[in-house]
Amino acid sequence: MRKLLNSLYILEETAYLTLDGENIVCRAEDSEKFRVPFTNIEDIYIFSYSGCSPALMGKCAEYGIAVNFISPQGKFLARVQGKTKGNVYLRKEQFELFSIPQLDLIRNTVAAKLSNTRYLIRRSLHDNPDINSDGALTDCIKYLENGIKTVYETADKDIIMGIEGSCAKAYFDIFDRLILHQKEDFYLANRTKRPPIDRVNAMLSFLYTIAISSYTSALESVGLDSCLGFYHALRSGRSSLSCDLVEEFRCVVERLVLTMINLKMIKPEDFETQVSGAVYLSKEGKKKVLTAWQERKRTSIVHPYLGEKIQQGLLPYVQSSLLAKYIRGELDEYPNYLLK
Repeated sequence: MRKLLNSLYILEETAYLTLDGENIVCRAEDSEKFRVPFTNIEDIYIFSYSGCSPALMGKCAEYGIAVNFISPQGKFLARVQGKTKGNVYLRKEQFELFSIPQLDLIRNTVAAKLSNTRYLIRRSLHDNPDINSDGALTDCIKYLENGIKTVYETADKDIIMGIEGSCAKAYFDIFDRLILHQKEDFYLANRTKRPPIDRVNAMLSFLYTIAISSYTSALESVGLDSCLGFYHALRSGRSSLSCDLVEEFRCVVERLVLTMINLKMIKPEDFETQVSGAVYLSKEGKKKVLTAWQERKRTSIVHPYLGEKIQQGLLPYVQSSLLAKYIRGELDEYPNYLLK
């Protein structure tokens, strides 16, 4: 089993990373801030425009450490990664398989997303039954269950996308009910992405970006092309297959956002509002969210298909490996990640 290593997050906007032997060195304002060895680093996320040296990028490519460049506002900019692992025959099989509409794979992926969303609502309802005083949460659960059923009754991808979209809207319409504390400062009227216009959307968008980058690393590490998916359309610069696999994982992000708000691990002062009305995490806010994210990645879970304990941070690699097995014909179907 793959070992979960550390992710290095660079939040200082003036920081510049360089190479010194077998160490990554972070410099800012003409002084060295810290240095870390390559041996325990899995990937790097740079939230500054200064970036890093070509020598460091070359070393990271050699060691298979992905370097992700993200704007201070959380927008993905670029990615540097070494040679794709695996063999060309796996990617050839991927291209051949995904050139044909994968209806069962699409159905199962959307159904898994809706099922995991239902699990999150049920768990919140179990812990706090009073949030369902008017039956809005049970109505949403029924709507999601009907969506799961309807997904398997249609053979039209566009209709399935419509079902997913309507179910997502129903879910985010009641998302506010799951926020139990700091309700005056944290609320979600609707899901807004580019740009986020409130603090909850800012947290969701930031963590979705990190999650997609994690899945991209995982897919490339098992030899798959992260840009060719089976559900999301091809788009230049987008890792469509990463977006596909993240669908069943979104509930993990959403649970963390709710936990941080409800336990008051994040506060209004951890955000910045721009003149345009866009809301983003501040540098301190990013630190808090990423610290909680790293802690969550180290949490042990029992994988529903493997029946083994793994760290949650390994989930992208496990799911990517299972997808590769499915593409090679070693599995009859791809086992989606389902919360139980």
